[in-house]
Amino acid sequence: MCKPEKKEEVLKEGEEWIQKFDLPAFTADIHALGKKLEKEQGEDDVRHLRKMVSWSNTCAFVGFVTMGFKVNPISVIALSLFTFSRWTMIAHHTCHGGYDKCHPEKDRWTRFKFAIGSLWRRLADWFDWMMPEAWNVEHNNRHHYNLSEKDDPDNVEENNEFLRGLDIPNIFKYMIVGFFMTTWKWFYYSPNTYKELKLAKLRRQGKPIPKGVDPATAITMKEVLTGNNAFYSASEFLSVVVGPYFLIHFFIAPLPYLALGNYFGMGSSMYQTAIINLFLAEILTNIHGFIAVVTNHAGNDMYRFREGCRPFSGSFYLRQVLASVDFAMGTDVVDFMHGWLNYQIEHHLWPNLSMLSYQKSAPLVREICKKHGVPYIKENVFIRLKKTVDIMIGADDMKWFPEKYEKSFLLIDAEMEKAKNQ
Repeated sequence: MCKPEKKEEVLKEGEEWIQKFDLPAFTADIHALGKKLEKEQGEDDVRHLRKMVSWSNTCAFVGFVTMGFKVNPISVIALSLFTFSRWTMIAHHTCHGGYDKCHPEKDRWTRFKFAIGSLWRRLADWFDWMMPEAWNVEHNNRHHYNLSEKDDPDNVEENNEFLRGLDIPNIFKYMIVGFFMTTWKWFYYSPNTYKELKLAKLRRQGKPIPKGVDPATAITMKEVLTGNNAFYSASEFLSVVVGPYFLIHFFIAPLPYLALGNYFGMGSSMYQTAIINLFLAEILTNIHGFIAVVTNHAGNDMYRFREGCRPFSGSFYLRQVLASVDFAMGTDVVDFMHGWLNYQIEHHLWPNLSMLSYQKSAPLVREICKKHGVPYIKENVFIRLKKTVDIMIGADDMKWFPEKYEKSFLLIDAEMEKAKNQ
Protein backbone atom coordinates (compact mmCIF):
# COMPACT_ATOMS: atom_id res chain seq x y z
CA MET A 1 0.00 0.00 0.00
CA CYS A 2 1.41 3.37 -0.97
CA LYS A 3 1.86 5.92 1.78
CA PRO A 4 0.28 9.31 1.12
CA GLU A 5 2.85 11.82 0.00
CA LYS A 6 3.69 14.33 2.72
CA LYS A 7 2.89 17.84 1.59
CA GLU A 8 5.73 20.31 1.46
CA GLU A 9 5.19 23.21 3.85
CA VAL A 10 4.47 26.30 1.81
CA LEU A 11 5.38 29.77 3.04
CA LYS A 12 2.47 32.19 3.17
CA GLU A 13 2.39 35.59 1.55
CA GLY A 14 4.73 37.92 3.41
CA GLU A 15 6.90 35.07 4.72
CA GLU A 16 9.26 34.89 1.74
CA TRP A 17 12.00 36.48 3.84
CA ILE A 18 12.22 33.32 5.98
CA GLN A 19 13.58 31.26 3.08
CA LYS A 20 16.60 33.50 2.58
CA PHE A 21 17.04 34.62 6.19
CA ASP A 22 20.64 34.53 7.50
CA LEU A 23 20.18 33.52 11.14
CA PRO A 24 23.89 33.59 12.14
CA ALA A 25 24.37 37.11 10.72
CA PHE A 26 21.22 38.42 12.43
CA THR A 27 22.32 36.81 15.70
CA ALA A 28 25.74 38.41 15.51
CA ASP A 29 24.28 41.87 14.91
CA ILE A 30 21.75 41.66 17.76
CA HIS A 31 24.29 40.17 20.16
CA ALA A 32 26.87 42.85 19.38
CA LEU A 33 24.36 45.68 19.88
CA GLY A 34 23.26 44.22 23.21
CA LYS A 35 26.84 44.04 24.46
CA LYS A 36 27.48 47.61 23.34
CA LEU A 37 24.39 48.93 25.11
CA GLU A 38 25.23 47.06 28.31
CA LYS A 39 28.79 48.40 28.29
CA GLU A 40 27.57 52.00 27.84
CA GLN A 41 25.21 51.95 30.82
CA GLY A 42 26.25 54.21 33.70
CA GLU A 43 25.41 57.43 35.50
CA ASP A 44 22.99 58.63 32.81
CA ASP A 45 20.85 55.52 33.30
CA VAL A 46 20.77 56.02 37.07
CA ARG A 47 19.82 59.70 36.67
CA HIS A 48 17.06 58.70 34.27
CA LEU A 49 15.74 56.09 36.70
CA ARG A 50 15.68 58.68 39.48
CA LYS A 51 13.80 61.05 37.20
CA MET A 52 11.14 58.43 36.50
CA VAL A 53 10.92 57.56 40.21
CA SER A 54 10.34 61.24 40.97
CA TRP A 55 7.54 61.39 38.37
CA SER A 56 5.93 58.30 39.88
CA ASN A 57 6.28 59.65 43.42
CA THR A 58 4.76 62.95 42.33
CA CYS A 59 1.71 61.06 41.11
CA ALA A 60 1.53 59.34 44.49
CA PHE A 61 1.83 62.65 46.36
CA VAL A 62 -0.90 64.34 44.31
CA GLY A 63 -3.20 61.36 44.64
CA PHE A 64 -2.80 60.73 48.36
CA VAL A 65 -3.00 64.37 49.48
CA THR A 66 -6.17 65.09 47.47
CA MET A 67 -8.11 61.82 47.65
CA GLY A 68 -9.98 62.64 50.85
CA PHE A 69 -11.56 65.91 49.84
CA LYS A 70 -13.75 64.94 46.91
CA VAL A 71 -14.29 62.09 44.49
CA ASN A 72 -12.46 63.58 41.52
CA PRO A 73 -10.58 62.58 38.35
CA ILE A 74 -7.28 64.21 39.40
CA SER A 75 -6.90 61.99 42.46
CA VAL A 76 -8.03 58.90 40.56
CA ILE A 77 -5.69 59.46 37.61
CA ALA A 78 -2.73 60.34 39.84
CA LEU A 79 -3.21 57.26 42.04
CA SER A 80 -3.69 55.07 38.98
CA LEU A 81 -0.51 56.38 37.32
CA PHE A 82 1.47 55.86 40.51
CA THR A 83 0.44 52.20 40.74
CA PHE A 84 0.97 51.66 37.01
CA SER A 85 4.41 53.30 36.81
CA ARG A 86 5.70 51.74 40.01
CA TRP A 87 5.03 48.32 38.50
CA THR A 88 5.63 48.58 34.77
CA MET A 89 8.65 50.89 34.88
CA ILE A 90 10.42 50.95 38.22
CA ALA A 91 9.83 47.44 39.56
CA HIS A 92 9.79 45.84 36.13
CA HIS A 93 13.23 46.97 35.00
CA THR A 94 14.85 46.80 38.42
CA CYS A 95 13.62 43.23 39.01
CA HIS A 96 15.05 42.26 35.61
CA GLY A 97 18.48 43.50 36.71
CA GLY A 98 18.46 46.60 34.52
CA TYR A 99 20.39 48.57 37.13
CA ASP A 100 22.43 45.79 38.77
CA LYS A 101 25.73 46.94 37.31
CA CYS A 102 25.28 50.71 37.11
CA HIS A 103 23.35 51.74 40.23
CA PRO A 104 25.56 52.60 43.25
CA GLU A 105 22.94 51.55 45.83
CA LYS A 106 23.43 47.80 45.66
CA ASP A 107 21.45 47.19 48.84
CA ARG A 108 18.23 48.16 47.07
CA TRP A 109 18.34 48.74 43.31
CA THR A 110 19.21 45.22 42.19
CA ARG A 111 17.06 42.22 41.27
CA PHE A 112 18.36 40.39 44.35
CA LYS A 113 17.10 43.03 46.77
CA PHE A 114 14.29 45.11 45.29
CA ALA A 115 10.85 44.43 46.84
CA ILE A 116 11.70 40.90 47.98
CA GLY A 117 12.44 39.12 51.24
CA SER A 118 9.94 40.80 53.57
CA LEU A 119 6.63 42.62 53.72
CA TRP A 120 8.53 45.81 54.53
CA ARG A 121 10.62 45.60 51.36
CA ARG A 122 7.48 44.87 49.36
CA LEU A 123 5.73 47.85 50.94
CA ALA A 124 8.67 50.22 50.46
CA ASP A 125 9.68 49.22 46.93
CA TRP A 126 6.71 47.84 45.04
CA PHE A 127 3.37 47.17 46.71
CA ASP A 128 0.76 45.64 44.43
CA TRP A 129 -1.56 42.64 44.12
CA MET A 130 1.27 40.44 42.86
CA MET A 131 3.88 39.07 45.23
CA PRO A 132 7.22 40.31 43.80
CA GLU A 133 8.97 36.95 44.20
CA ALA A 134 6.11 35.26 42.34
CA TRP A 135 6.10 37.83 39.55
CA ASN A 136 9.86 37.47 39.14
CA VAL A 137 9.41 33.76 38.43
CA GLU A 138 6.33 34.04 36.23
CA HIS A 139 7.39 37.04 34.18
CA ASN A 140 11.19 37.28 34.29
CA ASN A 141 11.75 33.56 33.77
CA ARG A 142 8.73 31.69 32.46
CA HIS A 143 7.31 34.35 30.14
CA HIS A 144 10.56 35.77 28.82
CA TYR A 145 12.22 32.44 28.06
CA ASN A 146 9.13 30.65 26.74
CA LEU A 147 7.69 33.50 24.70
CA SER A 148 4.69 32.49 22.57
CA GLU A 149 5.20 28.80 23.34
CA LYS A 150 2.75 26.46 25.05
CA ASP A 151 4.65 27.02 28.32
CA ASP A 152 4.37 30.81 28.15
CA PRO A 153 2.11 31.63 31.13
CA ASP A 154 1.06 34.88 29.43
CA ASN A 155 0.07 33.40 26.08
CA VAL A 156 -3.17 35.26 25.36
CA GLU A 157 -4.51 32.79 22.81
CA GLU A 158 -3.78 29.79 25.03
CA ASN A 159 -5.14 31.37 28.23
CA ASN A 160 -8.41 32.36 26.55
CA GLU A 161 -9.12 28.97 24.99
CA PHE A 162 -12.37 28.67 26.98
CA LEU A 163 -13.62 32.13 26.00
CA ARG A 164 -12.63 31.61 22.36
CA GLY A 165 -14.64 28.40 22.25
CA LEU A 166 -17.83 29.71 23.84
CA ASP A 167 -20.80 29.48 21.50
CA ILE A 168 -22.31 32.83 22.42
CA PRO A 169 -22.72 36.16 20.55
CA ASN A 170 -19.57 38.27 20.47
CA ILE A 171 -21.28 41.06 22.40
CA PHE A 172 -21.28 38.83 25.49
CA LYS A 173 -17.65 37.92 24.91
CA TYR A 174 -16.80 41.63 24.79
CA MET A 175 -18.57 42.04 28.13
CA ILE A 176 -16.43 39.27 29.63
CA VAL A 177 -13.29 40.94 28.27
CA GLY A 178 -14.50 44.20 29.82
CA PHE A 179 -14.71 42.48 33.21
CA PHE A 180 -11.18 41.11 32.78
CA MET A 181 -9.85 44.55 31.85
CA THR A 182 -11.03 46.06 35.14
CA THR A 183 -10.04 43.16 37.41
CA TRP A 184 -7.26 41.20 35.73
CA LYS A 185 -4.40 42.04 38.12
CA TRP A 186 -6.09 40.55 41.17
CA PHE A 187 -8.41 38.10 39.42
CA TYR A 188 -5.84 36.48 37.09
CA TYR A 189 -2.30 37.81 37.40
CA SER A 190 -1.81 37.61 41.16
CA PRO A 191 -3.03 34.00 41.61
CA ASN A 192 -1.29 32.78 38.46
CA THR A 193 2.07 34.31 39.33
CA TYR A 194 1.83 32.72 42.78
CA LYS A 195 1.12 29.37 41.11
CA GLU A 196 4.32 29.77 39.08
CA LEU A 197 6.28 30.46 42.27
CA LYS A 198 4.93 27.24 43.78
CA LEU A 199 5.73 25.31 40.60
CA ALA A 200 9.30 26.62 40.62
CA LYS A 201 9.68 25.48 44.24
CA LEU A 202 8.48 21.98 43.34
CA ARG A 203 10.98 21.80 40.48
CA ARG A 204 13.86 22.97 42.69
CA GLN A 205 13.00 20.35 45.30
CA GLY A 206 12.67 17.63 42.66
CA LYS A 207 9.09 16.96 43.68
CA PRO A 208 6.44 15.84 41.17
CA ILE A 209 3.68 18.13 39.95
CA PRO A 210 0.34 17.16 41.56
CA LYS A 211 -1.27 14.28 39.70
CA GLY A 212 -3.76 15.22 37.02
CA VAL A 213 -2.64 18.87 36.97
CA ASP A 214 -1.59 20.62 33.78
CA PRO A 215 1.09 23.12 34.89
CA ALA A 216 0.33 25.33 31.87
CA THR A 217 -3.29 25.89 32.96
CA ALA A 218 -3.81 29.35 34.43
CA ILE A 219 -5.04 29.72 38.00
CA THR A 220 -7.49 32.56 38.59
CA MET A 221 -9.31 33.82 41.65
CA LYS A 222 -12.17 31.53 40.69
CA GLU A 223 -10.00 28.43 41.17
CA VAL A 224 -8.58 29.83 44.39
CA LEU A 225 -11.96 30.50 46.01
CA THR A 226 -13.60 27.26 44.80
CA GLY A 227 -10.67 25.14 46.01
CA ASN A 228 -9.93 23.90 42.49
CA ASN A 229 -6.25 24.63 42.93
CA ALA A 230 -3.61 22.03 43.79
CA PHE A 231 -0.79 24.47 44.57
CA TYR A 232 -1.96 26.51 47.57
CA SER A 233 -4.98 27.14 49.76
CA ALA A 234 -7.28 30.13 49.59
CA SER A 235 -6.30 31.11 53.15
CA GLU A 236 -2.60 31.11 52.25
CA PHE A 237 -3.17 33.19 49.14
CA LEU A 238 -5.38 35.70 50.92
CA SER A 239 -3.10 36.10 53.93
CA VAL A 240 0.27 36.13 52.16
CA VAL A 241 -0.34 37.61 48.69
CA VAL A 242 -3.43 39.80 48.24
CA GLY A 243 -4.59 40.35 51.81
CA PRO A 244 -1.78 42.68 52.91
CA TYR A 245 -2.20 44.86 49.83
CA PHE A 246 -5.99 44.97 50.12
CA LEU A 247 -5.96 45.99 53.78
CA ILE A 248 -3.02 48.41 53.76
CA HIS A 249 -3.60 50.13 50.42
CA PHE A 250 -7.37 50.56 50.60
CA PHE A 251 -8.12 50.86 54.32
CA ILE A 252 -5.00 51.63 56.39
CA ALA A 253 -3.30 54.13 54.05
CA PRO A 254 -6.31 56.52 54.04
CA LEU A 255 -6.70 56.44 57.86
CA PRO A 256 -5.22 59.96 58.27
CA TYR A 257 -8.38 61.22 56.57
CA LEU A 258 -10.45 59.61 59.32
CA ALA A 259 -8.54 61.62 61.92
CA LEU A 260 -8.72 64.75 59.77
CA GLY A 261 -12.46 64.33 59.24
CA ASN A 262 -13.07 63.91 62.97
CA TYR A 263 -10.95 67.00 63.70
CA PHE A 264 -13.07 69.12 61.37
CA GLY A 265 -16.32 67.60 62.59
CA MET A 266 -16.96 65.70 59.34
CA GLY A 267 -16.91 62.24 60.83
CA SER A 268 -15.79 59.48 58.47
CA SER A 269 -16.83 61.19 55.24
CA MET A 270 -13.27 62.13 54.19
CA TYR A 271 -12.07 58.59 54.92
CA GLN A 272 -14.91 57.14 52.84
CA THR A 273 -14.16 59.55 50.00
CA ALA A 274 -10.50 58.51 50.02
CA ILE A 275 -11.48 54.84 49.84
CA ILE A 276 -13.81 55.50 46.89
CA ASN A 277 -11.01 57.30 45.04
CA LEU A 278 -8.64 54.41 45.72
CA PHE A 279 -11.09 51.87 44.35
CA LEU A 280 -11.81 53.99 41.26
CA ALA A 281 -8.04 54.31 40.72
CA GLU A 282 -7.77 50.53 41.02
CA ILE A 283 -10.26 50.06 38.20
CA LEU A 284 -8.47 52.64 36.05
CA THR A 285 -4.98 51.23 36.63
CA ASN A 286 -6.26 47.75 35.73
CA ILE A 287 -7.59 49.11 32.43
CA HIS A 288 -4.39 51.08 31.79
CA GLY A 289 -2.26 48.04 32.59
CA PHE A 290 -4.36 45.76 30.41
CA ILE A 291 -4.00 48.09 27.42
CA ALA A 292 -0.22 48.45 27.84
CA VAL A 293 0.69 44.93 29.02
CA VAL A 294 -1.67 42.33 27.55
CA THR A 295 -1.34 43.74 24.03
CA ASN A 296 2.45 43.23 23.85
CA HIS A 297 2.39 39.77 22.26
CA ALA A 298 -1.09 39.21 20.82
CA GLY A 299 -2.59 39.73 17.38
CA ASN A 300 -3.05 38.02 14.03
CA ASP A 301 0.43 39.21 13.02
CA MET A 302 2.19 37.68 16.06
CA TYR A 303 3.85 34.26 15.77
CA ARG A 304 3.60 31.20 17.99
CA PHE A 305 6.18 28.42 18.31
CA ARG A 306 6.04 24.69 18.98
CA GLU A 307 9.37 24.02 20.69
CA GLY A 308 11.57 25.82 23.18
CA CYS A 309 14.90 27.37 22.33
CA ARG A 310 18.10 28.19 24.16
CA PRO A 311 18.16 31.66 25.74
CA PHE A 312 20.02 34.25 23.65
CA SER A 313 20.42 31.91 20.70
CA GLY A 314 19.58 32.93 17.17
CA SER A 315 16.08 31.47 17.44
CA PHE A 316 15.60 33.27 20.75
CA TYR A 317 16.48 36.65 19.26
CA LEU A 318 14.29 36.08 16.23
CA ARG A 319 11.30 35.03 18.32
CA GLN A 320 11.48 38.13 20.50
CA VAL A 321 11.01 40.27 17.39
CA LEU A 322 8.36 38.12 15.71
CA ALA A 323 6.23 37.67 18.84
CA SER A 324 6.45 41.21 20.24
CA VAL A 325 5.20 44.61 19.19
CA ASP A 326 6.33 48.18 19.92
CA PHE A 327 4.05 51.18 20.38
CA ALA A 328 4.52 54.95 19.98
CA MET A 329 7.81 55.98 21.59
CA GLY A 330 10.66 58.43 21.83
CA THR A 331 10.01 60.92 24.65
CA ASP A 332 9.89 60.41 28.40
CA VAL A 333 6.26 61.59 28.58
CA VAL A 334 5.07 59.22 25.85
CA ASP A 335 7.12 56.37 27.29
CA PHE A 336 5.92 57.05 30.85
CA MET A 337 2.29 56.83 29.76
CA HIS A 338 3.05 53.49 28.07
CA GLY A 339 4.87 52.26 31.19
CA TRP A 340 7.99 51.78 29.04
CA LEU A 341 6.23 48.74 27.60
CA ASN A 342 6.32 50.40 24.20
CA TYR A 343 9.85 49.01 23.75
CA GLN A 344 8.73 45.42 24.06
CA ILE A 345 10.88 44.09 21.21
CA GLU A 346 14.04 45.65 22.62
CA HIS A 347 13.18 44.62 26.18
CA HIS A 348 12.68 41.00 25.17
CA LEU A 349 15.94 40.92 23.23
CA TRP A 350 17.89 42.10 26.28
CA PRO A 351 15.73 41.92 29.44
CA ASN A 352 18.49 43.18 31.75
CA LEU A 353 18.97 46.68 30.33
CA SER A 354 17.76 50.04 31.63
CA MET A 355 14.81 52.09 30.41
CA LEU A 356 17.19 54.64 28.86
CA SER A 357 18.97 51.88 26.92
CA TYR A 358 15.70 50.84 25.30
CA GLN A 359 15.10 54.39 24.12
CA LYS A 360 18.55 54.40 22.55
CA SER A 361 18.27 50.92 21.04
CA ALA A 362 14.90 51.03 19.26
CA PRO A 363 16.02 52.78 16.04
CA LEU A 364 19.12 50.59 15.91
CA VAL A 365 17.09 47.39 16.26
CA ARG A 366 14.74 48.58 13.51
CA GLU A 367 17.74 49.07 11.22
CA ILE A 368 19.06 45.57 11.96
CA CYS A 369 15.64 44.05 11.26
CA LYS A 370 15.35 46.01 8.01
CA LYS A 371 18.83 44.86 6.98
CA HIS A 372 17.89 41.20 7.49
CA GLY A 373 14.31 41.42 6.22
CA VAL A 374 12.77 40.61 9.61
CA PRO A 375 9.27 42.10 10.22
CA TYR A 376 9.45 44.73 12.96
CA ILE A 377 5.97 45.76 14.10
CA LYS A 378 5.36 49.15 15.69
CA GLU A 379 1.73 50.21 15.97
CA ASN A 380 -0.63 52.38 17.99
CA VAL A 381 -1.50 50.71 21.29
CA PHE A 382 -5.27 51.04 20.70
CA ILE A 383 -4.97 49.26 17.34
CA ARG A 384 -3.10 46.53 19.22
CA LEU A 385 -5.89 46.45 21.81
CA LYS A 386 -8.42 45.67 19.08
CA LYS A 387 -6.18 42.91 17.69
CA THR A 388 -5.67 41.47 21.17
CA VAL A 389 -9.39 41.39 21.96
CA ASP A 390 -10.01 39.67 18.60
CA ILE A 391 -7.64 36.92 19.70
CA MET A 392 -9.26 36.67 23.12
CA ILE A 393 -12.80 36.20 21.80
CA GLY A 394 -11.80 33.90 18.92
CA ALA A 395 -12.55 36.37 16.12
CA ASP A 396 -8.97 35.94 14.86
CA ASP A 397 -5.97 33.65 15.34
CA MET A 398 -2.28 34.10 15.91
CA LYS A 399 0.17 32.77 13.34
CA TRP A 400 2.28 29.64 13.68
CA PHE A 401 5.87 29.94 12.54
CA PRO A 402 6.55 27.46 9.70
CA GLU A 403 7.53 24.18 11.37
CA LYS A 404 10.23 23.31 8.86
CA TYR A 405 12.09 26.55 9.47
CA GLU A 406 11.53 26.48 13.22
CA LYS A 407 13.34 23.14 13.35
CA SER A 408 16.07 24.16 10.92
CA PHE A 409 16.80 27.33 12.91
CA LEU A 410 17.08 25.26 16.11
CA LEU A 411 19.65 23.06 14.34
CA ILE A 412 21.59 26.15 13.28
CA ASP A 413 21.52 27.29 16.92
CA ALA A 414 23.08 23.99 17.98
CA GLU A 415 25.77 24.28 15.32
CA MET A 416 26.58 27.85 16.34
CA GLU A 417 26.80 26.85 20.01
CA LYS A 418 29.07 23.92 19.17
CA ALA A 419 31.38 26.13 17.10
CA LYS A 420 31.52 28.71 19.88
CA ASN A 421 32.59 26.11 22.44
CA GLN A 422 35.33 24.57 20.29
